[in-house]
Amino acid sequence: MSATSANKDDFFAQTAVPERFSEKYELMKEFVSKHRAIGNRVVLVSSGGTTVPLESRTVRFIDNFSIGTRGSASAEYPLYFLQHGYAVIFLYRLRSLEPYSRHLQRRLMDMLEVKGDSVTVKHDHTSSLKSILQQYEGVKAKDLLLSIDFTSLAEYLHLLRASAQILNAIHSKALLYLAAAVSDFYIPKHEMPEHKIQSSTDKPLQLSLQLVPKMLKPLVKEWAPDAFVVSFKLETDRNILIKKALSALDKYQHQVVIANLLDTRKYEVVLVTKETEKPILLSKEDSDKGLEIEEEIVKQLIARHKHFIES
Repeated sequence: MSATSANKDDFFAQTAVPERFSEKYELMKEFVSKHRAIGNRVVLVSSGGTTVPLESRTVRFIDNFSIGTRGSASAEYPLYFLQHGYAVIFLYRLRSLEPYSRHLQRRLMDMLEVKGDSVTVKHDHTSSLKSILQQYEGVKAKDLLLSIDFTSLAEYLHLLRASAQILNAIHSKALLYLAAAVSDFYIPKHEMPEHKIQSSTDKPLQLSLQLVPKMLKPLVKEWAPDAFVVSFKLETDRNILIKKALSALDKYQHQVVIANLLDTRKYEVVLVTKETEKPILLSKEDSDKGLEIEEEIVKQLIARHKHFIES
């Protein structure tokens, strides 16, 4: 397996425009326009992993481990963005975790029981399920959440560019929270076989991959230059984590990097800016109570975004 480099223009030229792209573009444009008119802030939350197809008519693909836990939790009301006066565009990997339904996706079978010919909610889950449904209905009634799905790397980056350009209309009131786990490599569409790669051969599979260009630079400089941009840096080595985060801030000139380690990302992160490094910790006691570290992450970001808008 080998990899070569491409620039952003090459990437968009070498990848297909997603299906239903125009429809999704218009939905995002209408959503932002509506909330711009009433003075709301809008956050784009990207969530989940991206696939890299190996064939044009895709059977096989390269994937990663992300299931969208951080993005779906951060987007959700209460305690998170929706509670604090933000409308949310949730750009998520199809079939990954989503706000509200994530609670059911993980625990549905434990919540239900059979009584005679009926299926009912167990008594000890009734109040929590009712609360989730009430929150969802409130958000739906106020049109505060727009969910836009993607599957492949190309779909995600085409939609990210489009959404950032749309959000540029609200300038500093736009916040981009880039929690999606983006693939580092791809195969240009003209190099992919049309049909399923056959395994009935004695030869090993040889793949030539191109490096995905870093899209954070054009996002900050061209697509949404007035927005408050938050990226994530995941590492396995604590010794290089903060250095890598500071390097990203210097290179791309955005506002915040959330630095986290693979093994402790659910309980410990560091909110890194050019001036400060703020650790955020979730104790075992709080975790056992059902609290999530995303609550404090979003609380800190909202305060910084408010200051960003005012200044």
